[in-house]
Amino acid sequence: MNSSARKASRKCPYSGPGSFTAVILVTAVTALAMLGTQTESAAARRSRSWFGAPFSDLFGQARRKPRRAAHSTPTPAPALAAVPLPKSRPADAPVTEPEKPSAAKPASVATDRLAEHATPPLPKPRPADAPVTEPEKPAAAKPVPATTDKPAEQASPPPPPSACRLALTDAIAIAPSIPDIKGPGECGGEDLVRLEAVVLPDKRRVSVKPAAILRCAMATEIANWIRIDMAPLATSLGSVISDLNNLDSFECRGRNGVAGAKMSEHGRANALDVHDLKRASGQSISFTDRTVPREVRETVLHSMCARFTTVLGPGSDGYHEEHIHLDLMERHNNYKICQWNVWDPLPQIAPLLPAERPEEAPPRELAAKSDAVKSDAAKPDAAKADAAKSDASEPATGATKSPTKKRRENRRL
Repeated sequence: MNSSARKASRKCPYSGPGSFTAVILVTAVTALAMLGTQTESAAARRSRSWFGAPFSDLFGQARRKPRRAAHSTPTPAPALAAVPLPKSRPADAPVTEPEKPSAAKPASVATDRLAEHATPPLPKPRPADAPVTEPEKPAAAKPVPATTDKPAEQASPPPPPSACRLALTDAIAIAPSIPDIKGPGECGGEDLVRLEAVVLPDKRRVSVKPAAILRCAMATEIANWIRIDMAPLATSLGSVISDLNNLDSFECRGRNGVAGAKMSEHGRANALDVHDLKRASGQSISFTDRTVPREVRETVLHSMCARFTTVLGPGSDGYHEEHIHLDLMERHNNYKICQWNVWDPLPQIAPLLPAERPEEAPPRELAAKSDAVKSDAAKPDAAKADAAKSDASEPATGATKSPTKKRRENRRL
């Protein structure tokens, strides 16, 4: 026992009561130095309460103090500031319920930023006055064609041009072909062209305004009528033809535009309504104008009726008083209709008005009465005339009687 006590006294020279006090002081100074030199982050200070922060460092909750250099001089510890105590809670303050523990937050701020960027922003709310759009219906799935061992059939080539199309060249008319029209109903036609102009033998062009949609046969007949018949007529009048005024060509409708009527030849692209031919001099040959010489209009009438199967003009049915209807309708035994009254020109001087009634003439009512009296007076005269006729007829009938009977009748009277 004495040997161990002696050894201990050798190892710790300050083994008396004063030495214990010195150890405590050294420990306190060391702790205060560590408290002053260590720093905390702003987030750690805010997470701790104002009352427990100074004491948390004493129990090792603060961060580890960085290691100093070997020959650095220690910095003096700052003095602790006096912390004010909180005021006592008033008696009438409302009781607040303790907050529920929130869910665990992410460990780092970097993960929060990544989460914010990963979350897409919500769309803005739809305004109240926005129109309601119906959801689109899903398109029906197209049937997958069944695979066959046969090779795919090639597209059928277009039909060859007709004989009429081959004959109607650019030297006769500017009439490009157009696709066939099928429907609605009975409307439409095949081998159609758009007649834009007729080329005269001298290479001049007569424009069709507007361009007419016709069958090739009808367009060919119109071109021949202008080239062969109308061009010489215009030349005889001192000018050449420049335009053909087209009022109607293809139109899907009934006859005369009446709903429910029989299909018109216009609906089959087989008719044309013409009004006049304009000449290069500025004048025109109007087919229904009475001021145009009658001989000119009769020449046009004869040329039309010789070429077309139907010609309807003034005086036909009341629907063609201002234009001429032409078509190539096929009828039994090639029957043709040509109805066009070429009216005479109107008189240049208006007829005279009737003479005024004289002042001494009786009023019309009295005159009517006098006429009635005259008629009554004429009735007895008519009766007398009838009686005279009957008397004149009696001798003729009595001549057959015997003379003896006449004497007896006289005796009786």
